[in-house]
Amino acid sequence: MRDAIGGSAVLVIIVIFIVVALGYMAFNVNYTKAFRMKNKIISEYEDYDGVCLSDCEEHIKDYASTIGYLSASMTCPSGYTAMSSLYCVKKIEVHPTNSEEEVNDLSNRSYYRIITKINIDIPVIRNIFDLRAFQITGDTKTFIEE
Repeated sequence: MRDAIGGSAVLVIIVIFIVVALGYMAFNVNYTKAFRMKNKIISEYEDYDGVCLSDCEEHIKDYASTIGYLSASMTCPSGYTAMSSLYCVKKIEVHPTNSEEEVNDLSNRSYYRIITKINIDIPVIRNIFDLRAFQITGDTKTFIEE
């Protein structure tokens, strides 16, 4: 009887280890996709000088389908705009604080903040953790607007 209880305890430990290891690997795969997606979006915004219209959006959507990135339930923080349910974007104006020379020099500059989501759709994890903690944020370079 003692050996039967010991065997089942070891089996439970092995199953828990496998679940944790597979969950960790699945999270890493989804994290990598979200990180690559953020980098692609930033590079597209920089290629199009901050004006991401139909061609830019098509490149982003094509890349998302190529790497298998899906984000059907992307909810953006306040001030951000959801773009094709793949990412959130916010235009941030650069305002100088020191001298009047800097006001004239920097008054027409802005950059974009991009947020992508790590796709974790496991009900237990979704109920335990706040999904906003699983977002990746990045900034574009500063653009001079004409």
